[in-house]
Amino acid sequence: MTLGPLEYVVIGFEGNTFDGSIAKEIEKVVENKTIRLIDVVFVTKDTEGETIILELDNKDDPRWSSFASLLGDSMGLLTPEDLVQIAEQLPANTSGLIMLFEHRWAVSLKKALEAAGGFLVAREVIPPEVLEEVAEELDAHIAARSA
Repeated sequence: MTLGPLEYVVIGFEGNTFDGSIAKEIEKVVENKTIRLIDVVFVTKDTEGETIILELDNKDDPRWSSFASLLGDSMGLLTPEDLVQIAEQLPANTSGLIMLFEHRWAVSLKKALEAAGGFLVAREVIPPEVLEEVAEELDAHIAARSA
């Protein structure tokens, strides 16, 4: 079985306001096979800094019902050590949704590269916020040159 690249993201919610409503958007990219969820974990840190880590693999738990249909292919690859390290990064009174996912869109590309004798040399994820900053800097530079 060929796997696409794996990536994890941690989405934070200040004030522990996570309500599961983002599951609909996540479901879209799972259903259209853009990604496959490998592991989904919920972390919450109270105002005192006490942490609770919950694996979302219990599909019968009503708290995670909005994610139940998305967890069919989960593998649970994040280790307890990984989760503790991630949880330590969360500020107090914050929740985090940790998603380890496979880039399914890249599987056929990976197969084509291998068949052509190609290989990946480098890969980096650039957050959209960085691109927005660069665009703003370019706009300011262009405006300054035009003035």
